Amino acid sequence: MAAFLSDEWLAVGVAEASGLPAVPGASIRLQQVVTGGPEGDVRYVTVIDDGRTVQQRRASDDEADVTITTTYADAVAIQQGTLDINTGFMQGRVKVAGNMAKLLDLLPLTTRTEWRDVQARIAAATDFPN
Repeated sequence: MAAFLSDEWLAVGVAEASGLPAVPGASIRLQQVVTGGPEGDVRYVTVIDDGRTVQQRRASDDEADVTITTTYADAVAIQQGTLDINTGFMQGRVKVAGNMAKLLDLLPLTTRTEWRDVQARIAAATDFPN
C-alpha cells in the first residue's frame, strides 16, 4: 500500500491514469495543496495531457494553470470517493485559483466511468494515515 500523498502514491496515480482514453485538448498543469495532514501541508503537481496523467511529483509550481487547495480530510474523502470533487467545489470545500475556464473544461472527465475506475484502483492501493 502506498501512503496517501507520498512519492509512491503519486507514482501509482500516474501508472493508473496514464492509460485512460485520450481526450484531445483536455490538458492542464495543476498545483494541488493539501493542508493539515499528518506531515503538515503537502504540495504536488499533476500534469494532464489529452486526458491522461503524465506526471505527478511533490513540488510547488508557480507556473501551474490552476491551484486546487483542500484540507487533508476533504482530500481523503475525494480520493476515497465519498466526496465528489465537483460537489466539494460547489460547497466551498475545494478552493480553486487560476484559469477557471481550463479547469471547467476538465471537470466532465471526472464523471466518466474510466476515470472513476482509476480513482477506485488508486484508493484501493492507498494507505490513509491519520
